[in-house]
Amino acid sequence: MLTASITNSPGVKNTYMRPRIVVFIPAHNEEKSIRDCLAGLGDQELPSGVELDVFVIADNCTDRTEERALDAGDEFRLNLYVLKTKNNKQRKVGALNHAWKNIYGDHLDIYFKELTPYQKIYKQSIKGILGMDADSRLAPHALIYMWEGLMSARNIGGVMAKYTMRMPKKKSSLSKDDVHYEEKLASGEYGGPITRWWTHQQKQDIASWLLDLQYHGGSTYVLGGQATLFRPEALQNIVDENKLDGPWQDESDVEDMLLTWQLQKSKWKTLISPKARCFVDAMRNYHTFRQQRNKWQSGTVGLLTNSDIDVKTKHTGKIWRSQIKAFINLIIRALFLALLVVSIVTDQFQWSWIWITPIIIASILNTILAVKTPMNRPIDVILAALLISPEIYLWVNLITFIHVWLDRFSATQKDGWANQYNAESGKTSSRIVQGILMAIIIIMIGIGFCVYYRDYLTSLGVQLATQSYITIGWTLLTYLTIFATLHMVYQIWTLRAKHTA
Repeated sequence: MLTASITNSPGVKNTYMRPRIVVFIPAHNEEKSIRDCLAGLGDQELPSGVELDVFVIADNCTDRTEERALDAGDEFRLNLYVLKTKNNKQRKVGALNHAWKNIYGDHLDIYFKELTPYQKIYKQSIKGILGMDADSRLAPHALIYMWEGLMSARNIGGVMAKYTMRMPKKKSSLSKDDVHYEEKLASGEYGGPITRWWTHQQKQDIASWLLDLQYHGGSTYVLGGQATLFRPEALQNIVDENKLDGPWQDESDVEDMLLTWQLQKSKWKTLISPKARCFVDAMRNYHTFRQQRNKWQSGTVGLLTNSDIDVKTKHTGKIWRSQIKAFINLIIRALFLALLVVSIVTDQFQWSWIWITPIIIASILNTILAVKTPMNRPIDVILAALLISPEIYLWVNLITFIHVWLDRFSATQKDGWANQYNAESGKTSSRIVQGILMAIIIIMIGIGFCVYYRDYLTSLGVQLATQSYITIGWTLLTYLTIFATLHMVYQIWTLRAKHTA
């Protein structure tokens, strides 16, 4: 019900506006995906008496995003409006804030005007703001699930849908005689075996993260931009407390995480919906995945270590523990490889069956995660049980971990958004082939060296000189492995809960 002050505003008589949810969809050259995103909104069941308005922010578009959005709005009978940014240099952050200012006013405008009576009523009618990516699609009923979560208590600032990567269709299912063959391949809707395998690894990674957060109460340290329903009062609180011109900031490569931490600092709860599902596109190859994860990881590390950004989260300890876990995983593998090579080369290697214990536990853990990953395939479960997929995926993430922390201590700072966009648009390419070839050459040279000097390397003098170091190394590795194994046992224990990813 409208307050008396607004009802009695000059020029407004007997005015009533139904409560509504507004959707902000920043879209930069998204003509291929915007229709699917809007189709998902057209599928939604709305809360009783609540309307839905959709704002597509065409951000520096050079394609037909605006036209496709308007056509889809008519097709799915949406109250849809297209906003265009002008000279926006803040990418997604600038597009989201543009939509915010369109409703709540722009305090940076030197000709700032008070909202009209209609705008005030419209602003007050907004009970939820749904932020979405243009390549995301809500599953049926997702919006009402998030709404129920947001309305369950006044101190809830945002509720995020559980998102999972869409599995590309089999490339082999496309007929080579199809006149649209190349167009369909370029759309990203289809993929080969490697692309589909890579997509599942990302799905399983996200599933593990979601299951862990739900086991610990459902609070999240990042309300993802893929699909999060915010309480307008909470966003306005962040704007006012931090003297911002909009809730989103470009001080970090992870603007959604920074906003979440600010909400938590202001005593707002940030939760995951146990039922709402959102489907998102995965990174289809190694190069785009690395650039995305570099942006995510560098943004996270930046928030943890940048004293200029005076905001922390109650999850700070958890995030630091994940960084320490990654470091331990790196040390274990690097130390194992070094000790194994030196022990074999100097003829001091001795196998122990106790080493099979962490391998078995890791296999059990990854099998459970693969089974709990939505829409899993038998081949993915088998590869997870054999530890083939998890180990490859872990090494890729460890390379990112090393890269990010080295960059953190370097003098030059990189633009994560630009790097990811350039990778996705094909402006940059991966050097993974050159890296693999270089590794093979180094290994072959190393093997040749060890064979040629075998008699010297296995001599008593070399064995005595290296024995103490090898013993210390295996002892350290044993303790680190025990720690990592106990953590895996704990993860298996948490997965007994009946949460779904």
